[in-house]
Order: sequence, then C-alpha cells, then structure tokens
Amino acid sequence: MSACEPNAQRKAGVVIASTRAAAGIYTDETGPIILDWLKEHGFDTFPTMVVPDGEPVGAALRALLTQEPAVVITSGGTGLSPDDRTPEMTLPLLEREIPGIMEGIRRAGTAKTPMAMLSRGHAGAAGKTFIINLPGSPKGVMDGLAVLDPVIGHLCEQLEGSHGH
Repeated sequence: MSACEPNAQRKAGVVIASTRAAAGIYTDETGPIILDWLKEHGFDTFPTMVVPDGEPVGAALRALLTQEPAVVITSGGTGLSPDDRTPEMTLPLLEREIPGIMEGIRRAGTAKTPMAMLSRGHAGAAGKTFIINLPGSPKGVMDGLAVLDPVIGHLCEQLEGSHGH
C-alpha cells in the first residue's frame, strides 16, 4: 500500500533551508513547529532535513519525493537575499501550482506585518505530493500553518484521487 492511498498513514517531510542551521551556528526553530503540526494532523513524519540555502534544498526535495510523501513543507529561503533560492528549487518540481494557498498565507501574514508580502514561496502538487514553501521565521510558519489547517485534509484527499467536495 503506497503512502498516498486512502486509509494508509500519510507521510510528510520537512526541509529547513538555513545555511547557518545546517552549519550548527544557529538552532533551527521552525522544524519542531512544523513537525508538531504535522503529527497533530495525523502525518507520519520523516526526519527533518536541515540543509544550506540553494541547490541543497532542491536535492533534499528530490530525495523526499522518491519516498512519495503526501506533504512536504519547507521553511526558509523565501526572501530576497541572494542565497534565498527555495522558490527556484521548488518550482521546477511542481506539476501544478496552487496559487490560492500562497495568496491566503501572504494575506494572513500581511495583516500582522507588511514584510509578509515579500515572501516568494510556492505551493503546488508534484504528482500526489503537496509541496509548500513557508518563511523561515517561527511566526511566519505558524501563520502559514494556520492557513493550511482547514484545507490540508481535503487537499490530500484531492491529490489522492478522491472526488468528494
């Protein structure tokens, strides 16, 4: 039974894009928040992958996709710094974008800080896997997960082939 079939335990992966955290200079604060949220929503999680910004993010995403998770959440690398390249690593992997999710996340975040409109993250489907890029701050991650709360179950069912509305 594949992880994406109905009634199977849904699997999820987390990729943290942080050159400082990958080097041990900084302790990642967003991974634990995402893992807790995924577990609260019934996902079986792979170990968090903390990688430097840039191409290592793409490599981590491609490696996770071989495991056919239902969801992959990234945190970090969505800003405007030269090494913020998570969106560029994610977009080529998406077969279908889901722009309304990122619009909702930016709208919710902008209500709290105008800086949220600078996030360049993507959300979409790679086969039956939902991938989303969240910001690198704990508050930004929590805001993004709050937007996903009411839709994550239905979103996974849709990608698994359920046609219920």
